[in-house]
Amino acid sequence: MKFVRYAEDRAVRVGVVDGDVVRTIDGLSDLLPLIEDGSLHTVGATALRHGAGVPLDGILPLSPIATPPTVRDFYAFEQHVRAGRASRGRTIDPGWYEMPVFYFSNPYAVLGCGDVRMTPGTEAFDFELEVAAIVGRPGRDLTPAEAEDHIAGYCVLNDWSGRDVQRREMRQAMGPVKGKDTATGLGPYLVTPDEIADRKEGNGHRLEMTCTINGVPYSRALWSDVYWSFAEMIAYASRGTEVRPGDVIGSGTCGTGCILELAQTHGADAYPWLKPGDEVAATIEALGTLHNTVIEAAPITPLRPTPPPA
Repeated sequence: MKFVRYAEDRAVRVGVVDGDVVRTIDGLSDLLPLIEDGSLHTVGATALRHGAGVPLDGILPLSPIATPPTVRDFYAFEQHVRAGRASRGRTIDPGWYEMPVFYFSNPYAVLGCGDVRMTPGTEAFDFELEVAAIVGRPGRDLTPAEAEDHIAGYCVLNDWSGRDVQRREMRQAMGPVKGKDTATGLGPYLVTPDEIADRKEGNGHRLEMTCTINGVPYSRALWSDVYWSFAEMIAYASRGTEVRPGDVIGSGTCGTGCILELAQTHGADAYPWLKPGDEVAATIEALGTLHNTVIEAAPITPLRPTPPPA
């Protein structure tokens, strides 16, 4: 099934996509309760039989979950890792092949289609084309085989990034923080695993991933190129702790999946940073397209009245 959380007439609703209409699920404005109690398929099937129909092209898809419990973003596509390391004259650290590393992102900053505000203070705003898995059941110290059965569905993920802010932060050896937490795109649908089971290949699915800026093609990759599977990522995330229903697991950027990589490979003149007014369309075959318009950042509030000494 393909679920959607959407805005219509200033209200927020959820439903199941049925061709060119959405079958509304009454009484809910978030998919998280259905994921938590395990009733996603049952309630969805009822909606397909009896739910009122709303034209799909008349809605604005939001993030399927308003505020996920956690957002973990991994680093699982080898091509993207290799390109980033090569730009600095380095090879991939052997440890990358031993564990699927991740960082925690901001659950409060998750959004669907619509406007996306730039990172405050950035002059290097970027998209990052990724796949996300949504955890459907709680678990601890899972094996990859067990973790596979904990996936409720998949979404497109766009990890919006202020690259210059990110670079300044990471010099302090603390990982990305404010460079990443202004916005994380998620949606436009939650697609259950059975919908794409016939496309499973390698450690992912043979589904094309693309991104365009103002209609111009930028990114093209295959989900099946991923090195670490979502089962392995979720198992690693659960090691010594818990994963819970609604947790978002991001794959990390696919090969060619961001301006940073493209500019490093082909030159900054060919791939300039995003600016207000740019239309970004992040698409994964069978999962849908996240449509976003870049808008100006909120102004920075100074932390101290004068800058520190040089």
